[in-house]
Amino acid sequence: MVSEKRETVKARAVRMVLLAAGTIFLGLGIAGIVLPLLPTTPFLLLAAACYLRSSPRFYRWLLGTRWLGSYIRNYLEGKGIPLRAKLFSIGLLWVTIGCSAAFAVESLAVRVVLAVIAVGVTAHIMFVRTLKR
Repeated sequence: MVSEKRETVKARAVRMVLLAAGTIFLGLGIAGIVLPLLPTTPFLLLAAACYLRSSPRFYRWLLGTRWLGSYIRNYLEGKGIPLRAKLFSIGLLWVTIGCSAAFAVESLAVRVVLAVIAVGVTAHIMFVRTLKR
């Protein structure tokens, strides 16, 4: 009897931790929509995984949201990223990194690292399938 109660308390604690982690990942995913160096889809996928294991209701809500659900569904279904989103992401990425390198960083080594990151992220975005409408 005590063992069953302990297991229930443990399961509830794990569920709450996953729910909290899902909410944190959701916040990071939303922030990633406007911050080009912060990835959106991986955080939304992590949030979906946490919600799936902790609250099926939150999982259904996340997949059903107009803006966020499409990121997850398109990725899970292998459809890709819309061309407009690719172009916007790459443009915003280069403007942000360019401004950072020009105005916020003095070290040549850090500027080189920023350029390498920009090239890598650009290549990744370009290799992801383009969503056909």
